[in-house]
Amino acid sequence: MAGPTTPASPELPALDAELIASLVAATHPRPHDWLGQHPVGSGTTAGFVIRAVRPLAKAVTAMRADGTSVTLEHVTDGLWQGYAAGEGEAYQLTATYDNGPSWTADDPYRFVPSVGEVDLYLWAEGRHEQIWKVLGAHYRPHEGVAGTSFSVWAPHARAVRLIGDLNSWSGLGHAMRRLDDNGVWELFVPGLTPGSAYKFEILTASGEWAKRADPMARYTEVPPKTASVVGQTLYEWHDSTWLAQRATHDPHNSAMSVYELHIGSWRPGLGYRELADQLIEYVHELGFTHVEFLPVAEHPYGPSWGYQVTGYYAPTSRFGHPDDFKYLVDRLHQASIGVLVDWVPAHFPKDEWALAKFDGQALYEHADPRMGEHPDWGTLVFDFGQSQVRNFLVANALYWLEEFHVDGLRVDAVASMLYLDYSRKDGEWVPNEFGGRENLRAISFLQEVTATAYKRNPGIVMIAEESTSWPGVTGATGGNGLGFGLKWNMGWMHDSLQYMHENPMWRASHHNDITFSFLYAFSENFLLPISHDEVVHGKGSLLNKMPGDQWQKLANVRAFLSFMWAHPGKQLLFMGSEFGQPSEWSEQRGLDWWILDQPAHQGLSRQVAQLNRVYRENPALWEQDNVEAGFEWLANDPENNVVAFLRWSASGEALAAIVNFGGNPVGPYRIGLPFAGRWDEVINTDAVEFGGSGVGNYGSVVASEEAWNGHPASVELTLPPLAGLWLRPAQVSRAS
Repeated sequence: MAGPTTPASPELPALDAELIASLVAATHPRPHDWLGQHPVGSGTTAGFVIRAVRPLAKAVTAMRADGTSVTLEHVTDGLWQGYAAGEGEAYQLTATYDNGPSWTADDPYRFVPSVGEVDLYLWAEGRHEQIWKVLGAHYRPHEGVAGTSFSVWAPHARAVRLIGDLNSWSGLGHAMRRLDDNGVWELFVPGLTPGSAYKFEILTASGEWAKRADPMARYTEVPPKTASVVGQTLYEWHDSTWLAQRATHDPHNSAMSVYELHIGSWRPGLGYRELADQLIEYVHELGFTHVEFLPVAEHPYGPSWGYQVTGYYAPTSRFGHPDDFKYLVDRLHQASIGVLVDWVPAHFPKDEWALAKFDGQALYEHADPRMGEHPDWGTLVFDFGQSQVRNFLVANALYWLEEFHVDGLRVDAVASMLYLDYSRKDGEWVPNEFGGRENLRAISFLQEVTATAYKRNPGIVMIAEESTSWPGVTGATGGNGLGFGLKWNMGWMHDSLQYMHENPMWRASHHNDITFSFLYAFSENFLLPISHDEVVHGKGSLLNKMPGDQWQKLANVRAFLSFMWAHPGKQLLFMGSEFGQPSEWSEQRGLDWWILDQPAHQGLSRQVAQLNRVYRENPALWEQDNVEAGFEWLANDPENNVVAFLRWSASGEALAAIVNFGGNPVGPYRIGLPFAGRWDEVINTDAVEFGGSGVGNYGSVVASEEAWNGHPASVELTLPPLAGLWLRPAQVSRAS
């Protein structure tokens, strides 16, 4: 009796020489159509052909999941194929070499795409709000196999190869496939684990190979190395209480006192995790409500302070793993400290391994240099009219808010995005379709990013650094505003620092500089910044902007900060200014912490802590920052260099701020007040404990019912030199 017969093998399809050459050279745009496992034959000869590229191999065998093996025959030039009968099975390829070990691995080309059709559709439409979960490198199971999926947008590319540690930086065995006409390329690499460095090797339309870091990389090598790294997050958050409270919180009409810092130079040598303990203790001591980090996204050039970003989705590896940055944010939240991050969508650098001409021609940047280059900074400008570029940026804003739980973004250089002629001469810019200078596509992008951020993340705040008088920066997008929650008040910063620079003897003739901001204080929702930009590039430290000897300089700083904290608007202070750093800031070294050995500088630090404590305890100083009802003049007196005003809470609580910017005591000086009775002196910047001379009003004053300057009550005060006073009624409010 005859035994079972072995099914006949069908004749395998012939491959033309051009196809073979493209597969072997890894230049075929859809290698999965030919490599891997594909059905052949019919009836009794139905089975599968398995193809693989293994240059220099002596033999190649496919080991199937059912235990059978398939010997592949060498076709030519390193291309191998063989017939496998029966059903399609998972398999591994074993290649043996002369004078070398054998090599066994899962075949990347046997897997279906790791990017779904819906994801591709949303990306093509520019509406994928979490595109970071799709593009880039992701270590995760696919078809039941652990490995890393790679995908990248490169619509102009003829071919894309994956290179890195996994293949000794030769991409011949890791050609990616183009998934759609929109230009997304994909490859799943089974068995590849986190920690592997990689780049994409792109065949441009001109026939050149270009090596590029991953635009969506979530982890990178430590600069000056430039490769992307396969990452994995294992972090477990513990800030659910903070996030729940944040969702019910209105940051625009709440206390916000921001400590701005550059991680690398605050206390050099600290990583994200080491920073957490020291920063939390320090910020608690000073009483700030928030910290704001200069850009933490990856950047190749340290002295750019992070403002020339190459890795928009990767916290810089200089200070640790992305999970370490999550730890820092989480710890700050657990300590009830909000976290803001500087975000830079206005421009990016020209480094050839990053975003510039990513797939061989303009992609992320506008192709016309009159719209695609920044003459001031030598950088490139995003093409805000390209839907995928907008999607890349909008999703990036959401990425920091949602993956890292940050509480807000300060958007850098907004003015440079709004104007087509920004820093350009006639003939160097292109008008919009209506002949104007407004960048309509950038405006639309900013509206989209603010609206989407607020919609998805209640309680966060979007802050614009906008240096012109563009109307409606904090206006609602539905009313043609840009939709930001707060705007940096650059005019206040410029005018007030100019005023403080003057000798007190001559300040009377410059009085408008210190009061002009009150004329427009409620035209936008403002934040008052004394930022890093004001203490670099020859501008000197805040302390050394002040006139006079050392005592007078410190007194001026104390008076100025009391004015700043009482002025309508939130406030931001750059690190070092809180204790009177003498040196101009440099990212190359740490702060002048040694100066805190001197009692006068300790006093300034104590005053900042007291300002923050009193500020947070008094809704009058923040609850109505953005409406005229929160402010009322008491005295605007150029002759005596005195500015005095009331701040009101929504429930009628009041706080009076009086600042003598003159160099001599003034008094008795009568000011009007809304209530008679006792008013407590809750801040006196001339107090001995702050380094002052001790001139004051013995802790409290009693206002009489003598009307003065339109107010029903008044009091006579002694105003210390170069000092600010804050008075608070003992128990009385407007409502009573």
